[in-house]
Amino acid sequence: MFSRILVANRGEIAVRVIRTLKEMGITSLAVFSEADRDALHVRLADEAICIGPPAPSESYLNMARIISAAEVLDAEAIHPGYGFLAENAHFAEVCESCNITFIGPSPQSIRQMGDKVEARKTVLQANVPVIPGSKGIVETPEEALKVAHSLGYPVIIKAQAGGGGKGMRIAHNDGKLVSLFHTAQREAEASFGNPSLYLEKYIINPRHIEVQILADTQGNVIHLGERDCSIQRRYQKLIEESPSPLVSEELRKKIGEAAVEIVRTIDYHGAGTVEFLVDGEGNFYFIEMNTRLQVEHPVTEMVTGIDLVKEQVNIAYGLPLSITQEEVDLKGWAIECRINAEQPEKDFLPSTGKITFFVAPGGPFTRIDSHMYAGYNVPPFYDSLLGKVITWGKTREEAIGRMRRALMEFTIEGIFTTIPLHIRILNDLDFQKGKDYSTLLERVL
Repeated sequence: MFSRILVANRGEIAVRVIRTLKEMGITSLAVFSEADRDALHVRLADEAICIGPPAPSESYLNMARIISAAEVLDAEAIHPGYGFLAENAHFAEVCESCNITFIGPSPQSIRQMGDKVEARKTVLQANVPVIPGSKGIVETPEEALKVAHSLGYPVIIKAQAGGGGKGMRIAHNDGKLVSLFHTAQREAEASFGNPSLYLEKYIINPRHIEVQILADTQGNVIHLGERDCSIQRRYQKLIEESPSPLVSEELRKKIGEAAVEIVRTIDYHGAGTVEFLVDGEGNFYFIEMNTRLQVEHPVTEMVTGIDLVKEQVNIAYGLPLSITQEEVDLKGWAIECRINAEQPEKDFLPSTGKITFFVAPGGPFTRIDSHMYAGYNVPPFYDSLLGKVITWGKTREEAIGRMRRALMEFTIEGIFTTIPLHIRILNDLDFQKGKDYSTLLERVL
């Protein structure tokens, strides 16, 4: 097994990975920017090194500095977490060229699924349904209008290299399509350095269902059930749960098998998530694959008892999966609330500053993944995610009740957070029924 692994990330995911490395007896190596000198992941790691100024481009996105840190610290492997360089095929290639194991899929797989247009083509070859859309890149507004007329409105504009809702716009008529096309192009260029767009038919009020997969280098592929990530704002997830209240055993089997088939088609290894939209009739459509660990992975861990980070490390070392598909047993229900440093009542305006008082919830079957502590200064340079609260129950009702209690215990003073919003969502009758979420945020904001 590896003896020294560098975690090329920050915040709660760096803390999460370091904890598993410690349990495995592996020396954990951290990198940090000047703004994160007092961060929790730095304090928890066995060794740490500064890699530059606060700006991500000068630190967490700077490949040369991260590779240099890995060489100075004598790292055998790099875990990228999520975000930053986690889905950067070139970074995976650079790691390989420096004889450092990249804990993730091959550069080819990252590239294949990172190009959303190519991903659609690949999935069609696997006989998995995709949302009707353009056959390839849409170059001009005029071409977009032709595609939209063939699909019928509404349509959704998407970035070829997209993710996280960047470069996505919904158009309901010709005028909106033309104006939004240019807006989406600019945002895609700014976010990904690639302005290319494509179009899909927009499915009204779908459920966002994703399937967690694991694949080793010996050809074994399994899925670990689904997560429901339908409660979102601007395509950013707020609450996730596993299993989904919408998914029947029959649909779970079909959608899980579809995810496994996609993974086999691209000769994938590592952890990954295949994302689908499910319409009101129970039809599912592939939308994208994330070739990394997801923010919401803890809910899958809670219902399966499987440490996904440990599996990632073992797979990267060349070991087979520790479990077969037949041995996967989903028990109970898990819910996750993302705690962001934001003001929901002010259009989710980011909140920065010093956390003056901090009390995390506890109690049975309650998990906190976070890098917060009393006295921590929330910097303005990075994502607003402060952590996640995850609760488990024998039933969905029990998990919700436990989450409500945990959030009411959670005390963070000095900054604004999304905790009050989550409590209002949990108290909403439609959420409690697990049914239509289409107007949920409008009601609770």
